[in-house]
Amino acid sequence: MIITRIWHGVTHAHHADEYLKYLEASGLADYKKTPGNLGVQVLRSIEGEVCHFWTVTRWDSYESIKHFAGDDYEKARYYPDDARYLLEFEANVVHCDTFDF
Repeated sequence: MIITRIWHGVTHAHHADEYLKYLEASGLADYKKTPGNLGVQVLRSIEGEVCHFWTVTRWDSYESIKHFAGDDYEKARYYPDDARYLLEFEANVVHCDTFDF
């Protein structure tokens, strides 16, 4: 079974490109180097003055997710410089069983 982990964050629209570069160097790099990660996508939507980001990662098991996120894997993982960009800090992520047809 594949598990999809979805995180959501919001920045000011004028930070959209800068935050994407930061995200690539921080969280996305950590996702990619974690054993059991099967892929990473970023979705971005600018709506007026704000920009929404979703990281969508695919994993081979919950144990692999724990190697990235820690034992409390339902909690969102944040980085020190996130406070420079994010307008809010959502506490949890969403995990979904994933089926390909």
